[in-house]
Amino acid sequence: MFLKKVEGPRAVTLPDGTRMTRADLPPANTTRWVASRKAAVVRGVVYGLITQSEAAKTYGLSDEEFQSWVKAIADHGEEALKSTALKKYRQL
Repeated sequence: MFLKKVEGPRAVTLPDGTRMTRADLPPANTTRWVASRKAAVVRGVVYGLITQSEAAKTYGLSDEEFQSWVKAIADHGEEALKSTALKKYRQL
């Protein structure tokens, strides 16, 4: 079996005991960003699977956009990433 050489770890163990691999990240050509895909990218960066700069390059994210995802999860949980919940969790 051939494994592609990648920088960094191939898998990380999350605090709940589950393992996250690079296969669990959304595809690079993702155009429809649902909450679960956003959360997967944030988890990947936070737990060291990929770097923030690698995520920005792969998914075409700005630092501001990524930081808003991190803040939304930290403040309100993954539910805050849903586009239908923007009004509910928006800070005035």
